[in-house]
Amino acid sequence: MQKETFRIQELDCAEECNLLTKAFKGRPGIANLDFDILNRQMHVTYDPNVTDSGKILQMIRSTGMAASLQVEGGKAETLTFWQQQGRLILCIASGIFLLIGFILHLIGPTDFMDVGGWEPKFDFPPLFVAIFYLGAIVFGGWFVAPKALASAKRLSPDMNVLMFVAVIGAIAIGQMFEGAAVTFLFSLALLLESWSVDRARKAISSLLDLSPTLARVMRDGQLTEKKVEDVAIGEKVLIRPGEKIPLDGLVVAGSSSVNQAPITGESMPVSKKEGDQIFAGTINEDGALEMEVTKGANDTTLACIILMVQEARTRRAKSEQWVDRFSRIYTPTMMLFALSVAFVPPLIFQESWLDWVYRGLVMLVIACPCALVISTPVSIVSALTSAARSGVLIKGGVYLELIGKLNAIAFDKTGTVTIGKPQVQKIVPLNQHTEDDLLEIAAKLEKPSEHPLARAVLEKAKEKGISPPPAEDYQIFKGLGAEGTIDGQRFWIGSHRFMHEQKRKESPEAHDAAIEMEDAGHSVVALGDFTHICGLLSVADKARPNIFETFAAIRELGVKKLVMLTGDNQKTAESLAKEVGLEDFFAELMPEDKVKAIEKLKEDHFTIAMVGDGVNDAPAMAASSFGIAMGAMGTDAAFETADVVLMTDDLSLLPWMIRHARRTLKIIKQNIGFSLGIKALFIILALFGLATLWMAIAADTGASLLVVFNGLRLLKKKPWKFTGI
Repeated sequence: MQKETFRIQELDCAEECNLLTKAFKGRPGIANLDFDILNRQMHVTYDPNVTDSGKILQMIRSTGMAASLQVEGGKAETLTFWQQQGRLILCIASGIFLLIGFILHLIGPTDFMDVGGWEPKFDFPPLFVAIFYLGAIVFGGWFVAPKALASAKRLSPDMNVLMFVAVIGAIAIGQMFEGAAVTFLFSLALLLESWSVDRARKAISSLLDLSPTLARVMRDGQLTEKKVEDVAIGEKVLIRPGEKIPLDGLVVAGSSSVNQAPITGESMPVSKKEGDQIFAGTINEDGALEMEVTKGANDTTLACIILMVQEARTRRAKSEQWVDRFSRIYTPTMMLFALSVAFVPPLIFQESWLDWVYRGLVMLVIACPCALVISTPVSIVSALTSAARSGVLIKGGVYLELIGKLNAIAFDKTGTVTIGKPQVQKIVPLNQHTEDDLLEIAAKLEKPSEHPLARAVLEKAKEKGISPPPAEDYQIFKGLGAEGTIDGQRFWIGSHRFMHEQKRKESPEAHDAAIEMEDAGHSVVALGDFTHICGLLSVADKARPNIFETFAAIRELGVKKLVMLTGDNQKTAESLAKEVGLEDFFAELMPEDKVKAIEKLKEDHFTIAMVGDGVNDAPAMAASSFGIAMGAMGTDAAFETADVVLMTDDLSLLPWMIRHARRTLKIIKQNIGFSLGIKALFIILALFGLATLWMAIAADTGASLLVVFNGLRLLKKKPWKFTGI
């Protein structure tokens, strides 16, 4: 199978997608069609032994739409001036001809029809006026007629057919002004719809503009500018102050602050020094940096973000799918209803033919489902784009909808509720030792060790400016502790259990301090010589800053249950849960136990999210309604395993994300309700003869614009305001 992309200039609405789907249905060699309305693209998977791109282009053009093959490298064939501006030119021409015809008809010898009255007059305008009205109809319907004819041939009526029939009907009964007005307004509506889609497309395309196209590569002491796609992994690149970072890499020289807001949404620049990761699309603030490239142009974190946002549009929300299914039933149903209104009263009740045919034509115009079908995808795409700009990547409308219906959240402990890095929390010196004295002995004994607790002790010593040489004659007792010689004296270091097993003499003071640390959920590190205990250190993974307030904000949004899952012991889990304000937790869990806990929560709360690192918690994430990976900057695995990705280690994005999703669902409901409400109102007005053709099309155009602008409001980020605990 082969997959190719075709650019279709008229692809602005779900109606065009439906028309193309029907045109390709049952055609030999065609395996699958995917549509990208925002980029006006159709992706076709086909068997090259049966068909080819030339035949596919012919099939697209048979629907009345122009198409071009997307060439390799992502750049489409250059559009002609007419392809770019033809719709605007013809819309303006239609409006000018309509205005001239209106003025000539108004000042001419023939009485002008009572356009705004309740009872339309059915007299044909003079020839010189009719020519201008026909000109307005031809120009306004230039792009509509081919698609309407293609839909009619396939017996699949859409909005183009509705408009075409309404205009022909208006001409037939002498309502040439209204036929011309309908055509012009419909042409204007399509132009504005195209503009609104372009607005949403440009919002997403702005992501593509984040990364520069050139990089300054350092080779043999010389700087050479190269295209980013030509820069190899391992090459050295210079980034000057104020420049965008072209690729992902590691800082090998220099220090600076880097603005990561384009990727993560962080408001403050992040300090970067030798050994730190930096990412394509971020901005170097105040110092020159030399970096070693670690990822190619197509594999950077920014490239992953762009790909995810593009693919997200294919994972459609249930509300989008419902609108599509509804419109497929709605359009032919309304067409039959309009025909009934036009023909039943005259045939059965001997009512006026012209009057009821006119009302039927008004029904056809108001039946156009454009406002309905465009409102939801524009809202979804705007919401996904806004979230991506804020450092929250959501892999599709289906997950956005689930976030809005969230009832419970499960959090992994290590690296999610906590920072994921053990730190020395408390130092208790005994027997005349000081804190610095204790830290120096501990650092010498822990220097050769790679254990996480040892690393925490060394980090604390470094903070205090203590960096001594390692102890001599070092001996490790695996899983328990170690011994070493310092200045000719033998010292030991290890766990509380190690102290007991080695029968070290423990004073009541040391025992009470150790029990207090363990009750707080901390790991105890004891050290001493062979005559007494020098002191104790407690080591624990620290809770994330402001996490108590974050959980309170999530509860304020009405999420019913927050629960922590951990493999740690009961005491450690209980202590941390109390500290961060979680009432529910499950401790001493194996990975399979976490899955069972998630399944039980789903039974009780239906829609549940699992928040973790995207790798170790993959089974639990898969068992939940959707998984949220946090701190995913540069982490490919997190992009793959999670349905939602938080680009930083900032859990405070969760309340904003939930509110953003609920705001999106609210706007979608507003749009659907408004679209259907406007139509219901005009159907009633039409039945009573109170609506005219141009009033109906003006209302439909206005409805389309209002729902689009309402959806585009989601592009603007609204900050979450926490009202209190």
